[in-house]
Amino acid sequence: MAVLFETFLEWKEYCEKKNVPLYQPVLEYEIREKERTKEEIQTALENAFLVMKDAVKTGLHEDMTSRSGMIENGGKKVMKTPVNVLSEEFKLLVARALAAKEVNSCMGRVVAAPTAGASGILPGVLVTLQELHKIEDEKIYEGLLIAAGIALIMEKKSGIAGAVGGCQAETGTAAAMSSGAIVHCLGGNIDMIFNAVAITTQCMLGLVCDPVAGLVEVPCVVRNASAAAIANSSAQIALANVSGVIPVDECVDAMGEVGQSMEDRYKETALGGLAATPTGKSISKKVLISDIDIIDSSEE
Repeated sequence: MAVLFETFLEWKEYCEKKNVPLYQPVLEYEIREKERTKEEIQTALENAFLVMKDAVKTGLHEDMTSRSGMIENGGKKVMKTPVNVLSEEFKLLVARALAAKEVNSCMGRVVAAPTAGASGILPGVLVTLQELHKIEDEKIYEGLLIAAGIALIMEKKSGIAGAVGGCQAETGTAAAMSSGAIVHCLGGNIDMIFNAVAITTQCMLGLVCDPVAGLVEVPCVVRNASAAAIANSSAQIALANVSGVIPVDECVDAMGEVGQSMEDRYKETALGGLAATPTGKSISKKVLISDIDIIDSSEE
């Protein structure tokens, strides 16, 4: 598959030269690479956003208890708590990001954006953004295209998989995608959008991937919520024209460099970090024994 652009700078220069919005070359890329019409891409965007909204709804209204027992309706509990740390909107943002990711942990239907392990971030961010600012669906779809363009470049420059670059690559990319989409939907220009991506990347830099028992549950679910919060704070900073100082391409290159230098135990192997704590090891043994028991009983 051909790349969209090698760098964010190329993407910006192309749009300025052609005098087209940031999402336009992404749309053209999708049409070219997927061999679909503009209408078919539009339908795909509509379907993707519907799945995101359904994941949020499912996570907040159905039982979300994972087989391991580590996930137990966290999104619902946050939504129902009477205590608001900041505001009702912030509480809902956290609840929605948790809920959508819990759907993935409970084997439900989600959009991998860019991965299943980060599938709660964009839904939590976009559903809350649309509700709060009464944003039209069409603008959200543009934001999704821009988010996809961000992911395509980050995939090439730094990687988007935890097994490649740690959790910074998964939740970090999803947060960067989300912050860019927020800024676009709220009227920010190209520099603001890319500055939001840069700031988000700086905030997520170095995060390891250390899933307890090798399951994409702990700490993955709560990191989706924190990444959603970082996406919003980065967008707020960027919309105020506060510079991240380090250009976006250099930030993403730094993420790639950090990912390459990480030891393997911090890259989805469940051999380091939280997975290697006494409690993490204990949970891993229980989950493994449970899985063996299920296999044995099914063979009888």
